Amino acid sequence: MVRLLRNQKVRNALLQAVFVGSLAALVIAGVLIARQNLARQGITSGFDFLFKSTGWDVSFSLLPATANDPYWWYFLIGVINTLFLGSVGLILATIVGTVVGLARTSSNELAQLMGRTYVDIFRNIPLILQVFFWYALIRHLPTPRAAHDLWGVLLTSRGIYIPAPNVGGAAMLAAAMAVIAAIALVLWLGRTSRLGRPVGERLGVQLAGGAAALACAAAILAAGRLPDLPLLDFPSLQGLNLRGGFRIPPEFSALAIAIAIYGGSYIAEIVRGGFKSVGKGQMEAALSLGLSPWRVFTLVRLPLALRAMLPILANQYVWLMKATTMGIAVGFTDFFMIVALTINHSGQTLEAIGILMAGFLAINLSLAAIFNRINKAIALKGNQLRG
Repeated sequence: MVRLLRNQKVRNALLQAVFVGSLAALVIAGVLIARQNLARQGITSGFDFLFKSTGWDVSFSLLPATANDPYWWYFLIGVINTLFLGSVGLILATIVGTVVGLARTSSNELAQLMGRTYVDIFRNIPLILQVFFWYALIRHLPTPRAAHDLWGVLLTSRGIYIPAPNVGGAAMLAAAMAVIAAIALVLWLGRTSRLGRPVGERLGVQLAGGAAALACAAAILAAGRLPDLPLLDFPSLQGLNLRGGFRIPPEFSALAIAIAIYGGSYIAEIVRGGFKSVGKGQMEAALSLGLSPWRVFTLVRLPLALRAMLPILANQYVWLMKATTMGIAVGFTDFFMIVALTINHSGQTLEAIGILMAGFLAINLSLAAIFNRINKAIALKGNQLRG
């Protein structure tokens, strides 16, 4: 025994085992003490409440929901609402940030001034104030009887009404998957080594592949159309309210706009930094080979800028996904709001908060893992520091 203790590796292993065991003992003791204190106060613990009916409704849900649904179903609704809001916000923020970032790197002084002004204003106003501003602005839109009509889109204080396809849920899901497949196919055709054409000469193939996938999506929508109804259902005034179409609640609109504008101001700086990181010598070398300015941008400047932007963009996207919790300020039923309502109605505070933490941990770790995989795939081999 003494001889074993003289071994450095054995001593290190024993110390680590003692340390981990002490932490585990502290956690177990904390849980047991908490359960005893809760039992003395008549508060039950556990996750049996997940299978009880909620008794309350939600104002926005992409899934069917009634007051008789169990808590676990409402948690699933909250997660899907958060993912939907986060996806829309991230896409809009990326579009806004890309446009503003390109304006800031432009040679046009007016575009640079407008981009810098945008970033200076919206990056320095707290997100929650922007959410309140856009929510108040949407709430002050006209009533349904005096709604603003923009090419079939109606703007009202009760929400934004857009035309919706009269298609079954399964067909809508399949069409959405076809659209995602179209985007993935275009990207894959642009990078795969299985095609004999050079990378810079695949635009026609990419467009053809994307068009074929989009045609499949259109065919799915046409096949899944509900009988005896037009393909598109346009909102119209019936009585004192609007009927038909799809209603985007004011809470969702305010959050999506605020996340897009606020997140876009940060993404714009990331885009600007990414393009600034590309050396002028690399672009001049590409021009000297006879490439057109557009080919230089798509084949040299943009790929190198993306490699510099992606790690920072991943962190920004994770932060913006967590910013969806601002929905509780305007009453949007996201994951955070569902957990808050669960605590108020069931009293299962620790369990509900634990589910909230685990849910956001899974969402953000998954998002980070996806971007880490993309970053690893596009990294220049043999030019990175290795750990």
